[in-house]
Amino acid sequence: MSDEHGTIFDGLIGGDSSQWAFGTGFEDPLAGVDTTVPDGVVGADLAAYCLMLGDDALVMAQRLSEWCSRAPDLEEDIALANMALDLLGQARLLLTRAAAADPGIVPVLPAGSPVPGEDALAFFREAGEFRNVRLAEVANGDFAHVVVRLLLFSVARLALLERLRASTDQVLAAVAAKGVKEVAYHRDWAGRWFLTLAQGTDESRRRLLTALDALWPYQNELVSLHPVESRVAEAGAGVDPRSLRGEVDAVLDQVLAVSGVDRPDRAPLAGIGGRTGRDGMHTEALSRMLAEMQAVARAHPGGRW
Repeated sequence: MSDEHGTIFDGLIGGDSSQWAFGTGFEDPLAGVDTTVPDGVVGADLAAYCLMLGDDALVMAQRLSEWCSRAPDLEEDIALANMALDLLGQARLLLTRAAAADPGIVPVLPAGSPVPGEDALAFFREAGEFRNVRLAEVANGDFAHVVVRLLLFSVARLALLERLRASTDQVLAAVAAKGVKEVAYHRDWAGRWFLTLAQGTDESRRRLLTALDALWPYQNELVSLHPVESRVAEAGAGVDPRSLRGEVDAVLDQVLAVSGVDRPDRAPLAGIGGRTGRDGMHTEALSRMLAEMQAVARAHPGGRW
């Protein structure tokens, strides 16, 4: 469509391309921020810790984004997409922080590839190099499944972020301060829907209980200690996840009680040889998810968009 005034696309091409939410022209999200590793903190440990928290957010964001256009109604569809964007924003900052703390963790790409550290970490690592908890990677089920997963995840992440605001690392402290507001909404959204499904129809309750039974064994990994977390917490930059257990249990027990749902009697999901998601030991679901998520970047590693 065109006339003497030009085409309807004229306003979309040329000029300032920074408006677009894709491509390789993003500014460094930590530009102007002091990324010096705090005294007493080992850079490699801080980077590994940021990968853990960043991968949790990235993988959960991907799973939530898969609900786009599939939620029960438009309002919840938008809510899930916005929560995915919240977590994607956290992931971007955390992966960038990881790369700044220890540049050696960033995958080496062909010379001239215009890929910043955050994107290289997201799109050019194999499944065994990811450090997310396994709860985040489990393939999506029905709507009850996403409600239960988000409740378990957000209750623990909110408790973590609240404490992480006191981190000696100013980047982590800033990410946590912003993330608290975002994840508080995620937790409340999931809690309201948990109650709605539990007190709804026989079918909605059945689906909720099925999802809770399947996902509960993964919950313990969120409040279990990894050696990296121990060292970073002792140095004042991180949080010992075991300190979250009391608060996490209290919140979950409150939601369960109000909903008339018994606490599941399920043992925690065991690691393999003692190794869990924090060690790079994952379910097959993560590899399948990454194959889809990373396909375009890997096909065109030097592409400019």
